[in-house]
Amino acid sequence: MSPLHNWGYELRELRQMRGMTLRGLARQARIDHSHLGRFERAERKADRSQAALLDQVLGANGMLFRLWERIDDQRGHVASSPVHVAKSSVDLALSLPEQAASDGEGISVPCRLTDGSVVWVALDRRALLRTGVGLGAAAAVGVGSPASASSSAVPGLVRKARDASAYGSTPVEHLRRTRRLLIDTDNLLGPRRAVGAVRDYIDVIQEIRRDAKGNDRRDLMELQTQYGEFLSWIYQDLGNPQAASYWLDRAMQWSTTVGDNDLSTYVMARKAQLAGDTADLVDVVDLAEAAQRMARPRSRLAAVARTYEAYGHALRGDADESERAIDDVRNALDGAAADPTPWGVWLNASYVEVHRAQGLEALGKHNEAADAFAAAIRLMPDGYHRDRGVYLARQAVALAGARAPEQAATIGMHALTVADDTGSGRITNELAQLDKSLIPWQRLPEVGEFRAAFDATLVHETETDLT
Repeated sequence: MSPLHNWGYELRELRQMRGMTLRGLARQARIDHSHLGRFERAERKADRSQAALLDQVLGANGMLFRLWERIDDQRGHVASSPVHVAKSSVDLALSLPEQAASDGEGISVPCRLTDGSVVWVALDRRALLRTGVGLGAAAAVGVGSPASASSSAVPGLVRKARDASAYGSTPVEHLRRTRRLLIDTDNLLGPRRAVGAVRDYIDVIQEIRRDAKGNDRRDLMELQTQYGEFLSWIYQDLGNPQAASYWLDRAMQWSTTVGDNDLSTYVMARKAQLAGDTADLVDVVDLAEAAQRMARPRSRLAAVARTYEAYGHALRGDADESERAIDDVRNALDGAAADPTPWGVWLNASYVEVHRAQGLEALGKHNEAADAFAAAIRLMPDGYHRDRGVYLARQAVALAGARAPEQAATIGMHALTVADDTGSGRITNELAQLDKSLIPWQRLPEVGEFRAAFDATLVHETETDLT
């Protein structure tokens, strides 16, 4: 779907969600209704003032206007793009805000700058291939992976979904089964294997919805919401919080259309989780509390949101509130396990311990955090290869904080292996922090081996046109 068609589609979706006719929107926006129809059909592009006004009238909070700005920008990222450094303890840059809505040639990779810091930088895909980057950097962006080539497969996937009856299924059942397979793929192999396919299937669902009616149309919208939330998670794991936030916002909009309160609650809880991952001290607790207000009392989703709230309190330096929230979740686990809804089924003792460990690390209790991560890893079920790598990396960071550099470097090497296998940006981010934390002990053999191995997975500033 072209950016112009995508903008028209979102304009129509927002208008219909607000219960407005073309003429009704035309009256409020003071734009001729025939022009609005041509906007929705992608026969004409709105001008800047019209796009801004429509965004305001439809209450899109800037989303519709941002999509309009992308209509004429087909280039994606280029090698000479400026490096934007995010606020983090490792000077980590996340420079992918536009890739949430465009699969151009632009990609981002972890890069070592001349001052030693690690940032994520935008590069042209062809330029990247010419540099001969390390395996981990290539994996992180899906270079050479079928998942990175999208869109052209959509017509065939649409036909396959519509012909599902030949296999004793329906399009909705086929798409549900596909989503479960993609989740399993992500759990085992990491995000780079799934990202392209998930984006394709969102386009597939939107195409099939055009002709669907009644319950099928609602079921497809629910699936579109679930795929959108899943895509946000994939981008979060790739280390791209801007794209993750973009798709969570879309999932929230779509869940409101569906009218499923549990689904909306789950998306709100995920927004709290993302805020925690980005250390957003303003929003993390507020979003978690909002999800709890939306959740059914004593439900699994209420416990999930309380878990994210616990980490938010730790980020704010409130140890007592954080521990109190963790205790509440532990006490709620047995009752939450009986919840028949599918949301948050991964909430178990290991998951709670991981968030307790994260909170302890945020509070500067490095020894306790390292022990808690080790306990959580032992409790993990099989099949979560990538998540185990994330927790190993976080354990290594805690050990470095506890002044156990050899052990931190050894565990960091294990996490690096998983990062290479899966392309998980979350693991790479943690390892960048570990790399910096180990500088005081860089002459130790184990530390030197880890830092050299990690450095080999990075693009270097001198290899690219970054200056």
